[in-house]
Amino acid sequence: MLWARPRILAALAVILTPLALITFSWLGEIHRSRELEPLIAEAAARHDLPVSLLRAVVWRESDFDPRAVGTSGERGLMQVTPGAAHDWAQATRNRTFRETDLFDPRTNLAAGSWYLSRAMKRWTNADRPEVFALAEYNAGITHARRWARENETLSSSDFLQTVDFPTTRAYIRAILRRRELYASGKNPGPWELVDRRLAMQRERWNKKTR
Repeated sequence: MLWARPRILAALAVILTPLALITFSWLGEIHRSRELEPLIAEAAARHDLPVSLLRAVVWRESDFDPRAVGTSGERGLMQVTPGAAHDWAQATRNRTFRETDLFDPRTNLAAGSWYLSRAMKRWTNADRPEVFALAEYNAGITHARRWARENETLSSSDFLQTVDFPTTRAYIRAILRRRELYASGKNPGPWELVDRRLAMQRERWNKKTR
């Protein structure tokens, strides 16, 4: 039976290594989330956003990594594009803003929450403005308006059915689920980390094939 031991150890390594990596990544996510809680609460209060919603957006966009960079140049915690950041800087008369400032957590949250709050105000006549605002945040105002035109009642459930970007629908639903989790005071489980990463891979693939 001695000959079988190396094979057993190798099999255990194959099984346990991914589990260990998932666990470490999950613990890192929770640690980063807790560190950023005061800044997220500050940005949410300034722009009249639910803390649980803003925290869920940060999770989905960057997994609480302030150095995250997207495939289209999005930067930081809320994956703010340089164009959106310059709109924020102009609106708030921030004349010292530089694009590299988007890697600063407080600056990124200020710009991203301003953009999200502006979208929320645009859809105040909807039954759930956050659903429409998240569509705008993910896919842009042009697509959000196109989807809304097919839904005169501004019903969020009907609106989701008109969203013809699968990745945007998945994005909205993932954030809404995570928002409920945060609002309940619970922490996510490690397997939700895997779900997010798989969703991000699908989103990158879909962007390439659009």
